[in-house]
Amino acid sequence: MLFRSIPFIYWKEKGQPNKGMGRAARKKDTGDGKMVISLFHRHRQGLAVLMLAAAVLVTMAVKRADISSAGKSSPVSSTAESAPPASSASGAAASGKTAAAAATGGQEMRAVWVPYYTLDMSGQQQKGKDVFLKHYTEIVQNAKARGMNALVVHVRAFSDAMYPSKLYPWSHLTGCTQGTAPGYDPLKEMVRITHGAGLQFHAWINPLRVQLGAAPSILAEGNPWNRFSKDSAKAGWAASCKSGKYLDPGWEGVRQYIADGAAEVAANYDVDGIQFDDYFYPEDSDDSFDAASYRAYCAGKKAGEVLSRQDWRCANINDLISRTYRAIKKSRPQAVFGVSPQGNLENDRKIGADAAAWCQAEGYVDYVCPQVYYNYNNPILPYEKAVHSWRSLVTAKGVKLYFGLGMYKADTSADSGSWSGSTDIIARQIKTARAQHCDGFMLFAYDDMMAPGRQQEVQNVMKMFS
Repeated sequence: MLFRSIPFIYWKEKGQPNKGMGRAARKKDTGDGKMVISLFHRHRQGLAVLMLAAAVLVTMAVKRADISSAGKSSPVSSTAESAPPASSASGAAASGKTAAAAATGGQEMRAVWVPYYTLDMSGQQQKGKDVFLKHYTEIVQNAKARGMNALVVHVRAFSDAMYPSKLYPWSHLTGCTQGTAPGYDPLKEMVRITHGAGLQFHAWINPLRVQLGAAPSILAEGNPWNRFSKDSAKAGWAASCKSGKYLDPGWEGVRQYIADGAAEVAANYDVDGIQFDDYFYPEDSDDSFDAASYRAYCAGKKAGEVLSRQDWRCANINDLISRTYRAIKKSRPQAVFGVSPQGNLENDRKIGADAAAWCQAEGYVDYVCPQVYYNYNNPILPYEKAVHSWRSLVTAKGVKLYFGLGMYKADTSADSGSWSGSTDIIARQIKTARAQHCDGFMLFAYDDMMAPGRQQEVQNVMKMFS
């Protein structure tokens, strides 16, 4: 079926959503709010359904032009576009199932995130290839010694690249000004070193973020913020809000641009997988953020045909995820594509991430890794309850379920002090999740795993991995 009504299952929660800025800012979803399972369908007038179905047929009949030559600027036109096309999803999902099995070698995923600030050479006195490679080699050795079998490494944090790219400028994290080549290919070397140690390498991408506050302080001429602003056909493709600058996924051209960027990594590097994290629409974005793209979407539509802004944003992100999945499979069929959303599904929806759909339909992802950074005695969203709910949510064939665990909270005063004084919370969380037959774990983050005050917690995790 080209048009189908997919139920949304989400946790409707009362209370304040997470106000953090994602993993890289180290502010995590606390799970505030009462969890209730809610199931409903979107209803649209019959005429709207027929028009949306027709839109899908037209979309599938027209070959999407290359982003660099077409300069497309049309926003998503229907909810149906957010679902993977039936003709391509089945084949891609089949290859994705094989890829997921190959990437883990049939073993439990045991990964650690390596965020951009762990790799950042910009503030170091000694820079260059040798210094970077020595530092990264130590990361790999330390991760392997602690039972990890995979690294999820930041390769595009601010619409820039830790590799030579035709779409994005060089990252300032190499120690140079953004846009300046460091004289070597960090991604190529990181993949080589990681695989040489027998570990998997997953490339971690922030799909929309350009600048967080004043970081990076200088945006290269080749940065999409500057490049799009000089092109009248793409002038609205990037937008700003209080927290920073971001790409606006309300434009089809932006979604294709991001998908092409992921495909570029998959095509040019022997990565085991590519991951998007929980940075989608900025949490502090109001209607002014995407006013132009939403206005373009609404133009010419009758009453009953227009999605609410929130549903439209979710449709845009669903389309982005589906496009990226297909682009990666075309470039490197054996590579897996996954997303690590917040553990709180209502908070996900508020930033346009309809994670429930990705769990329930083939053709979006090979895995999901919700960030369930909650303790057992969280009064609102206890860890065990969150794990049970996510386990029941993942029903699509071939989609694996990993759990993101908050090593950064171990033995801290986080969550009203419920983590302090304990040295086995993460180990117990692994045991609980295994009882739900999950497929593995990802720990946030490398620096926290290496912190002197958390080594007893790490030792207990290592026992679970031995």
